Amino acid sequence: MNFSALIAALWMVPAVAIVLIMAIHRPRWAEYINLGTSVVVFGLTLTILVAVPAKALVTGARYILLTPLGAWVLFCVGLVYLLASIYAIGYMRLLPEEKPRLHKYYALQAGFALTMLIAPLMNNPGIFWIAIDFTTIVSAFLVGFEREAECIEAAWKYLIIVSAGLALALLGIILFYWGGTFTLGPTYALTWANLREVAPQVPETLLFLAFLLTLVGFGTKVGLAPMHTWLPDAHSEGPAPVSALLSGALLNIALLGIYRFLSIVDSGGYGVMGHTALLVLGVISLFVAGMFIVRQDGAKRMLAYSSLEHMGVLAIGFGFGGPLAFAGAMYHMINHSLTKSMMFFGAGNMMRAYGTKSMSQMRQVLRYYPVSGALWLLGAVAITGAPPFGLFLSEITILRGGILSPNPWAVWVMAILLILIFVAFMNHFRRMIWGPEPAPGAEPTLKLSVWNTLPMWLAFVPILVLGLWWPEGLWHFFQQAFRVQP
Repeated sequence: MNFSALIAALWMVPAVAIVLIMAIHRPRWAEYINLGTSVVVFGLTLTILVAVPAKALVTGARYILLTPLGAWVLFCVGLVYLLASIYAIGYMRLLPEEKPRLHKYYALQAGFALTMLIAPLMNNPGIFWIAIDFTTIVSAFLVGFEREAECIEAAWKYLIIVSAGLALALLGIILFYWGGTFTLGPTYALTWANLREVAPQVPETLLFLAFLLTLVGFGTKVGLAPMHTWLPDAHSEGPAPVSALLSGALLNIALLGIYRFLSIVDSGGYGVMGHTALLVLGVISLFVAGMFIVRQDGAKRMLAYSSLEHMGVLAIGFGFGGPLAFAGAMYHMINHSLTKSMMFFGAGNMMRAYGTKSMSQMRQVLRYYPVSGALWLLGAVAITGAPPFGLFLSEITILRGGILSPNPWAVWVMAILLILIFVAFMNHFRRMIWGPEPAPGAEPTLKLSVWNTLPMWLAFVPILVLGLWWPEGLWHFFQQAFRVQP
């Protein structure tokens, strides 16, 4: 298969969509151009995933790297982009004051997707860093799109904190490159493979310092605690489809970068320290998320801390190492992408219906919105890792892998914190579902369209299927991805 042509098409389609949207300048055309683009992108990422070779493929004058793990992350991007594009039609139509600028939103959304489709395929860590920086710039405009004071503040906070973190990541990449000069000379091709090859000859202190800088730097982009302070604001203040893209797609890409740098440390023979550092940040993230979820009142802000929780779970999975925990982490990626998208869509529906972000003012949700409310409730059960949904299987697999790892203590900490988060989530939804009637005159009257509920169904069905049935083909694919350098 001609992967170069597939990748070129994957990038060309959203690029052309941006030009068309800005040229036509009509909101309704922009909606459907973006939707059509997302369908094509999803089809291309699925094709790449199905046909990806069982080894690392380098192409495009050695600038493009395609691996099974990279293809999996690309597929998550394509999937969330499709769901967010469907939902955006219903959600953005509920914001009539944004209509004159609506075409710009869809151009930005297509641009955001384009940057996320570029980053996982970069064979040069420096260019990977540039691509991640572009995702920050484009998504910051989306976070502040509604132009409310809180949105603009969140966008600036996002830019400043993530940029500071990425500056540390850039310093780490420079140190990795410098370590290679002792063996390969003053100049050489900066690729993931070259850094892994030269890692055994790099001094231990330099190698581990470089990894810590990239871990903290890209960990800021992932939103791992304690570098997470931008995440609750950005995820909660942007439009709901943007929140889904940030949480369900973008965070996976930054975590892919961390895992690739971890593979360099593994190649250098110091993987225990690297895995332990990632594991510790994952546990801290899970703890911080649990403490804040308990006391949250904002619907999307609670989901933002849930993203911190699940990035912590992924960090723990990759930190445990080993084929079982790795498979659980990859399975967790797709289940989290689907479930968190569904949850942000439900939150967006309820926020527009009740005219508030506060869960304390959302009452009798099932009575007024039986379909959307029921899906949102089922999504809440799923996002906490309860059976019979996909996140339950992925978290159990990670815990099983952790028992066999050098750090089994984290298994018990993770299990306790997940139980705490489950109780907190269900308590919030108990009040929204069975709480007292809304105050007179505050009853929601908004009618939700099929655009508001269809993407929730499209996310719910696979997370239920993936919870009841782990396809054997996926298991083999995860084992193949573990054996191939990321």
